[in-house]
Amino acid sequence: MISEASRHCTVELQALPPRIGQIRRIVSAQLRYWQLDRLIDQAALGVTELLTNVHRHAQPDKLCTVEMELLFDRLTVSVHDHDPRIPMLGSAGPLETTGRGLALVEAVSESWGVRPKGDDGKAVWFTLPTALPPPAGPSPYAADTVFGKATTAFPVVGAEPRDRAPARAAATT
Repeated sequence: MISEASRHCTVELQALPPRIGQIRRIVSAQLRYWQLDRLIDQAALGVTELLTNVHRHAQPDKLCTVEMELLFDRLTVSVHDHDPRIPMLGSAGPLETTGRGLALVEAVSESWGVRPKGDDGKAVWFTLPTALPPPAGPSPYAADTVFGKATTAFPVVGAEPRDRAPARAAATT
């Protein structure tokens, strides 16, 4: 089931491998609809990791809800399940093939956390900023650099005046 009201999207599902791929496509389509294409990779990776945790660890069932909410300049993606156990950020060894999910969520998101819901389970969430980061510095073609105000993006090299008399003399002889 998908319900959408303005900038809110909810999907209920069983966290099974074929459904996780479908949710990635739904998240991608919803972000395109909201014109947030630049967040698709991060959001899809984050939701995949959270759903994989539900698939591997949640008890007593795999039923969960994925929720995306866009408020002002933040996208919050959360996965609610019925298992009250709180996930912990792991430290997988270099040869281990699992145990990095929450570390990946932490790496791609602005923030993340867990909201316990008592006997009803928990919600694991992460946020992504929707605003573009400010540019690193002034553009080399900004008006103040072109017209020589305050600073310039191009290095100014001082040159000594040259004595052009020897060159002129050689050219005339």
